[in-house]
Order: sequence, then C-alpha cells, then structure tokens
Amino acid sequence: MSDQQLMHEVVKLALAAGEAILPFWRAGVAVQNKADDSPVTAADLAAHQVIADGLRALAPQIPVLSEEDCNIPLAERQGWQRWWLVDPLDGTKEFIAGSEEFTVNIALIEHGEVVFGVVTMPTNGRAYFGGRDLGAWRAEADGQAEAIEVRNAPPVDGRFTVVASRRHSSPEQEALLAGLGAQVGDLELANIGSSLKFCLLAEGSADCYPRLAPTSQWDTAAAQGVLEGAGGEVIGVDGQPFRYPARESLLNPYFLAMPANAAWRQAFLSLI
Repeated sequence: MSDQQLMHEVVKLALAAGEAILPFWRAGVAVQNKADDSPVTAADLAAHQVIADGLRALAPQIPVLSEEDCNIPLAERQGWQRWWLVDPLDGTKEFIAGSEEFTVNIALIEHGEVVFGVVTMPTNGRAYFGGRDLGAWRAEADGQAEAIEVRNAPPVDGRFTVVASRRHSSPEQEALLAGLGAQVGDLELANIGSSLKFCLLAEGSADCYPRLAPTSQWDTAAAQGVLEGAGGEVIGVDGQPFRYPARESLLNPYFLAMPANAAWRQAFLSLI
C-alpha cells in the first residue's frame, strides 16, 4: 500500500475514533489525572483503542506510540524506523469544557520526519490530511475534499493573523509577538484549541503560529504533516526543521509554524 493510500485509510480510522468519542461529549464524563497531572477521560481511552486496533490491522509491522500508551522504553523506540504517533483526543481540556475544539491526531513518522498527518474534528466530521510530498486537503463530513494551501502574505484588506492557544503562553512568546507586531503592524490573534492551530495556517486562514510554551510530540506531528503538505513549515527556534527523534522525553522544544515562502519570513526569524 502506498503512503497516499495509507493516508486515506487513516482518515477513515480517525473519523471512526471520533465516532467513539462523541457519546462522551457534553455527557458529564468522569475526569482522572495522569502522572503528569494532565486530564484523561473514558473518551480518550475509547478513541485510543479504536486507533490502536485499526492501525495494527492496517500495517501490523508499524509500531504505535500513543499518548495513552507511551510507556515504551527508549531502547525499544530507538530501533523504530517508521512508527505511528497518535493523540486519540487532542484538546482534552476543551473536550471537558464542552468546546468543539478537540481533534483526533494520527501521524506516520519515518526517521524522525513526518510522512503524513491526519487531523479530524469529531463534532462536525471535518478532516485535514496531508504530507510534504503528498499535498494537503480538507474534507467535510459529506466526503467532499478540496486541496488547501498556505497564504504567503496576509490579505490586502486584512491584518496579519497569529494563531495562539487559549490556555498556553509564556513571557518569551509575548515578547516575540510584540516584536512581530512592530515588524508587520497590528496583529489579529486567532485563539483556538488543539492542533487546529496548524490547520488554520494550512488552509490559508492565518499567517503564523509561534509556540514558545510546552507541547508533546503527539500534539503536533499530525498537524505538521498537514501544514507541510499545504506549503508550510515548522522549524525550531534554532531555524532547523522540526523533527521527532526517539529521545527519553516526549516533550517538544519550542517551534515556529509558518508558510515556507512567506515574504516576511526572514524578518520574523531575525526576532528569535
């Protein structure tokens, strides 16, 4: 099965995981805290089971690293060449709050780089999917898919739009935004949860997503695949491509997501 075919099968699987989540949404689901104090619900676990079983049926030779099954020794993970990186329910806090801004994230990683990613929204059946060598698409619940791409400059009649998190910022990020505003003018801040932040960039609805606050590998990989397929890039604050190597910690370093050919790219990087 080609990577393109595999990606379309994973879209179906992510939508099925979303169906497993929905019965728990706005239903007073019980919340537990994991060892790192992050919340987990029965919906997270139900989606994880659907995805884990489905991926093993699709490609039994490819191991799975999921937020809900991540206690895999580094010595074992270091031997992986291709693996799945999964967040069965990204945006658990949004889910608990009754928001629609939560997603299912599934990425295929090879030698630390994203081959493709799939991001679906359980509440409306929308799917984003793509990869650097595969293109990127947004599909609605009726199955109609359209190609998407980043915008390399803000609209003539609009302001520069920066995607931010409702819940996470940092002094470094605020300083960066202040410097960016001085470069490009007044900023429009688009606050949205989960990996949808990348998807706004990928579909050309926003310009930049700086993240100088904590994330985990499964939070970002799938949506990075979508963004790269749409002509975007994710880089570290050192200017190097953002990767997912096997390492002891599954936390990400800080990163910047943007169109790869943005007219303002160099001015922005000069602020780092």
